[in-house]
Amino acid sequence: MAHHTAIYPGSFDPFTLGHLDVVERACQIFDCVIISVAKDTQKDPLFDVATRLRLIEASVKGLPNVQVDAFDGLTVNFAKQKNAKTIVRGLRAISDFEYEFQMSQMNKTLYPEIETVYVMASLDYTFLSSSMVKEVIRLGGNVDNLVPACVQEALAAVTAH
Repeated sequence: MAHHTAIYPGSFDPFTLGHLDVVERACQIFDCVIISVAKDTQKDPLFDVATRLRLIEASVKGLPNVQVDAFDGLTVNFAKQKNAKTIVRGLRAISDFEYEFQMSQMNKTLYPEIETVYVMASLDYTFLSSSMVKEVIRLGGNVDNLVPACVQEALAAVTAH
């Protein structure tokens, strides 16, 4: 039986319970899931890459078939480097689909062997995004039921300044 490795790329700034849900379910499908933190995004990050890696590692410590790594450049080049033939992406709503479809077609053009597998968000997380969490934090709201405990602590430390 072949060993199936998948990557789950994103900025994960911050890592949410929605992300964790996708990872947990991807772990049931693939032998190894590599959460792939993009170093160079066009977003203004709340946490640096090292902090994101540390928070994700703490959030997934109970999942034996998960690795956490950072990458620069094209997702497909990272997938090749890790011998992964699958990209895992979460979908929350139909509005996510158009962008994700375009991205999967571009990835397939750049790396024909790659497949993209979509994991539908659990109903509890269909509204949840990292951007939404950052906005709630910025406005002084509580995100305890939206992010893992270690992320809650890191967010509290950042907003205390």
